Amino acid sequence: MDPSYSSAIADLGASLTSMAAKGAATLVYTKIKASKNEKNIETIKNNYEEIINELLSEREEAVRIAQAYKSELEKVSISDKDIEYLHATISRLIELLTAIGKMDTETQISFTSIKELISIDTLKTMQLLGFNYKAAIGEPLTELCAQKIASLGNSSKKETLPRVKNQTR
Repeated sequence: MDPSYSSAIADLGASLTSMAAKGAATLVYTKIKASKNEKNIETIKNNYEEIINELLSEREEAVRIAQAYKSELEKVSISDKDIEYLHATISRLIELLTAIGKMDTETQISFTSIKELISIDTLKTMQLLGFNYKAAIGEPLTELCAQKIASLGNSSKKETLPRVKNQTR
């Protein structure tokens, strides 16, 4: 598992534990119980305002933690729609390359095997087992593309820039 992913999940777990340890429910119960014996309406009003503010604060923290967990999950999940799109794209690629005669039989069999692997059942099962497609495939592919683009930029600069002779006066 990616260390940054593990760290983010650990931080969220710590936040959740901290929130649970605060014990807002106990605080609310104690304040309500104390308010029952109170005769001053202003004190009762202040106690209820504190209770409401504490509950709102705890709710905001719970929503923040839930959204962060969701964000971390989305980093490693592929939706059914994305899988279907990927499957359809590979299918079209095989059809196109076969139609123009750019793919030999062995390559076509390889692509077809890959296409069969890219099914909702297979990919979801692999995800459930902990496979992270975005880290395993997406990140290396991104790095490869970045390196290729950088090398193209470097080679085109060398070719297009005129050589300047060292001129001394």
